[in-house]
Amino acid sequence: MQKLGKKNICFVGMMGSGKSAIGKKFAKIINYRFFDIDKLIQNETGKTISQIFEIQGEDFFRKLEEKIALKILKINNSVISLGGGSILNKSIRNLMVKNSFTIYLEVNIDVLYHRLQKTNIRPLLKNKNIKETLQNLQKNRNKYYEKANLILNNSNKMENVLKELKDYFQNYEK
Repeated sequence: MQKLGKKNICFVGMMGSGKSAIGKKFAKIINYRFFDIDKLIQNETGKTISQIFEIQGEDFFRKLEEKIALKILKINNSVISLGGGSILNKSIRNLMVKNSFTIYLEVNIDVLYHRLQKTNIRPLLKNKNIKETLQNLQKNRNKYYEKANLILNNSNKMENVLKELKDYFQNYEK
């Protein structure tokens, strides 16, 4: 991984794209530490993301997300799962680009909708038209997601993405 010239690997993408699940498994494969920014926020506050949004609001959440993400993005030999909206934060984006090999997990909106339609833990989807909200969020974020070093489609099986990642990094190291 040293040939990448980056300190860590960062997964970006929409909620439900598989950043945490794939990031955690990939970190084990390459023997890196794994950090899930949303989980770290929940651990620090003792609240779920939904509770934070409901009680303290999205602005509070975004400030905490920035503080934690900027700290974690400086750590070497780590795989990091960023929250879907963190890509909109210029400070996070700049440090991510500087220190991380970024991987965008792209997922078709219909697949995201299917994965998220019954969730009650996603505050940005609460009491909203889920498909329309996902389309709007993706439209606002795609210009940043698409600047990733590697774009992989995760609309199907996670095992396919993990195989693609292994193949990509094995070939990169040669």
